[in-house]
Amino acid sequence: MRQNIVAGNWKMNKTLQEGVALASELNKILASKKPNCDVVIGVPATHITEVVKTVDKNKIGVAAQNCANKESGAYTGEISAAMVKSTGAGYVILGHSERREYFGETNETLKEKTDLALANDLTPIFCIGEVLEEREANQQNQVVKAQIEEALFHLSADAFAKIILAYEPVWAIGTGKVATPEQAQEIHAYIRSVIADKFGAEVANNTSILYGGSCKPSNAKELFDNPDVDGGLIGGASLKAEDFVGIIDAF
Repeated sequence: MRQNIVAGNWKMNKTLQEGVALASELNKILASKKPNCDVVIGVPATHITEVVKTVDKNKIGVAAQNCANKESGAYTGEISAAMVKSTGAGYVILGHSERREYFGETNETLKEKTDLALANDLTPIFCIGEVLEEREANQQNQVVKAQIEEALFHLSADAFAKIILAYEPVWAIGTGKVATPEQAQEIHAYIRSVIADKFGAEVANNTSILYGGSCKPSNAKELFDNPDVDGGLIGGASLKAEDFVGIIDAF
């Protein structure tokens, strides 16, 4: 079933102690609420085990922000999907625009990471999206279609159904430009049509597609009211419990 989801991505922020304190605060606030969406927090790898112990797993899921494209071996500093699973995390963020830009991750690399995540019973939150030059050249549809096809279309329909997609308008992150709710709906609907063409309407209609571009408490409801926007992958606003809960409350 298609779920509404609000997922936080803490990125490279918060020491272990600060992260546990934030997770504890979030857990306390949500204890008295019944959110109308699934809640996930993507925390630094060093924090996962302690954060998993801190939160009520029935209310808050925990994600790693990445995993390796190798099963194990001589890859110093890398963290395998099996290691992520062993921490108690249930999700892994893959293909974030920052990983693609700063660390050269390709669709082929992400295909390998996705396979290993699924093999270890992790739910991938798979990120796609175009940069400013691609948006200005009106190439956003071709870009996201290629990212999905090259990294995910080798999967069976059953395997693909386990994936959450997150659309990031990379051009709207930290540039002062803002994607309108109409632009978000337009590309989310297109992404769903690409999935339907490959796997059929049922799989497409059951796939959660999150919006990942400067979502805040002030604009979350307007974005989430779109029929094809199933929640958000939240960056900066996930670093304050009050702001993050404000976005959760938009559902």
